[in-house]
Amino acid sequence: MIRIALLLLLSTYSVASAEVVIKLGTLAPAGSTWHTLLKEMAQKWSETSGGQVSLKIFPGGVIGDEGLMVRKMQVGQIQAAAVTTVGMHDLTPEPQAVDVPLGISTYDELDYVMAKLEPRLNAALYNKGYVAINWSDVGFVQFFSTHPMCTPAQIPSAKLFAWDGDPKSIEAWRAGGFHPVVLSSTDIIPQLATGMVDTVVAAPLYAFTARIYQKANHVCELRWAVLTGATLVKREVWERIPAEVRTKLLGIAKEYGRRVALEVRRLNEDALTQMKKQGLVIDKVEDLAGWQRIAEKGNQVVRGGVVPADLYDEVIRLRNELRATHK
Repeated sequence: MIRIALLLLLSTYSVASAEVVIKLGTLAPAGSTWHTLLKEMAQKWSETSGGQVSLKIFPGGVIGDEGLMVRKMQVGQIQAAAVTTVGMHDLTPEPQAVDVPLGISTYDELDYVMAKLEPRLNAALYNKGYVAINWSDVGFVQFFSTHPMCTPAQIPSAKLFAWDGDPKSIEAWRAGGFHPVVLSSTDIIPQLATGMVDTVVAAPLYAFTARIYQKANHVCELRWAVLTGATLVKREVWERIPAEVRTKLLGIAKEYGRRVALEVRRLNEDALTQMKKQGLVIDKVEDLAGWQRIAEKGNQVVRGGVVPADLYDEVIRLRNELRATHK
């Protein structure tokens, strides 16, 4: 009996102390700010957990685009991914409500809205089997084109890259008068070269690090939408980590999420400056009201089609609440 008890004790200790290996995919280019800070976080996790948790990062889309990363998480080929709300839509639509066209226009608005909505977004992902260990932002996306594309009249002729896997978002683009070309995000550069697409909606830092601007050397100054994202871990894998260790790792992840956000906000501005020095042309917005009408047409599909109507309304309500107090 004593021998059996000892064996059970040793078995329990072995399971509790077994290393949890988490493979994480991201589109962040190797060497980019996102990638560098993820590597720092991985090192901190290893040190804090005493080697119990190993985070292995696969940058630059080597795992595939965001849709493929999500599918690989679902079947257990990877256990985590740093994805935007576009990729998260394959899991649950709620997070994309924050990123609707011409919805949020400043980082103050983003921080205010996210502080109120993060618990609900976390719960939606948790119910689908994922833990959001941090939230961050990629930046405000703008139209990068091979030619000027900064007036509503220029929209119909543009061949706009659109993410695959979300038919309602494609419908929303079309409702706004755009001509979307559905591709994997890993095909952006090759298809800019062939002319299959000539317009890409991207944050400046991503356009700079992925060298999109070398093909699409015009950018409209309009901030079309904010793009946010999160680092997700499969819940069943996360919960294999001892609870007291999880608490420490979550604190580290949130700290790094905030660091990423603040650094990316600064670097997006720097990226525009650097790209301008290398030939990027910044086209001025001369018809903001026209762009707002375009966004409203698309958002009629987004509300209730891409994201839950009540959450769309809550984002707008919170944004307006802040604006009313910061006139």
